[in-house]
Amino acid sequence: MKGKVSSLIQFVQWMQARIAALRSGAQRGAAAVEYGLLVALIAVAIIAAVILLGNKVKGTFTCVANSLPQTSTSTATSAAC
Repeated sequence: MKGKVSSLIQFVQWMQARIAALRSGAQRGAAAVEYGLLVALIAVAIIAAVILLGNKVKGTFTCVANSLPQTSTSTATSAAC
């Protein structure tokens, strides 16, 4: 897990350096293309996070929903989520 986090941090630092270079005007010709690539990479990272965490979050919500009482007179069952 630490390897994934450090890789992600390195990637974010690289993106920040590229954005700073683009803002400084050092490479004007490829600015739009690189901004587009950065947006695409961010979208891929978000999609990957949703896929990786989606089932765990869904399971937690399902567990919580199942532990809620169905009517106002019934008592909630304790569930280990």
